[in-house]
Amino acid sequence: MKAELLFVQIAKVFIFVKNVVWESLLPPYEWKEILKQCYVVGVKTIFLIGFIALVAGYVFAKQSLPSLQSFGAESWLPSLVAIGIIRSLGPLITALVCAGKLGSSIGAELSSMNVTEQIDSMDVSGISPFRYLVVTRVIAVTLMLPVLVAYADAIGLFGAFLLANKISETSLALYFNQVFNRLSFEDLATTLIKPFFFGLSIGLISTYQGYFSKRATVGVGKAANSSVVVSMITIFIIDFTSIQVIQFFRNLNE
Repeated sequence: MKAELLFVQIAKVFIFVKNVVWESLLPPYEWKEILKQCYVVGVKTIFLIGFIALVAGYVFAKQSLPSLQSFGAESWLPSLVAIGIIRSLGPLITALVCAGKLGSSIGAELSSMNVTEQIDSMDVSGISPFRYLVVTRVIAVTLMLPVLVAYADAIGLFGAFLLANKISETSLALYFNQVFNRLSFEDLATTLIKPFFFGLSIGLISTYQGYFSKRATVGVGKAANSSVVVSMITIFIIDFTSIQVIQFFRNLNE
């Protein structure tokens, strides 16, 4: 019985994802709602991401400095920080913050609309609730994650610069020149492509949990909690998988 329920749930998720992809590709598009959700995504997360990225960049540089000093390689600090933040730290921090902030918000919002029968009312009035509520939010989160990651990377690098300037009075121009000399096109492409999948997973998981939540007050909290937990687990799985794929292609090029 449990196996049957599992297969039914998998089929339900598959159909949901298929419908989101299909609706995303077919016009008409809810441009006004998509832009509104993009704005909401940015406003809800930009200050928190900026603060965490700034602190993380500074702390990462501070923790790395003693190891570099033991080898007399303090000048490698900008390069080390750039690789760490651009390749992994920036995208991962941004995705986890968005999973916590946006995942819970979207899951709770759609779940509460489900409980109060607002979704049914939209359906009766001739508005497609799936396209208006689900597809727009999935598109918005997917589009905004790469933007937020680029922002977090820049703030994180600036946080590391504050330490570099403090210990060696390195100028901003020299610091970022050392940063970009070490980075490759592959690094920059990865830091923008990987968040696309992070955003897609957060959007799909949180909208699914909210849209199909139980029509009871307990369903709101469960939808919000499930959105956050499942999104974070998925983010780590995607991050691990991307590292293996990138390493595979690097080994082919060597």
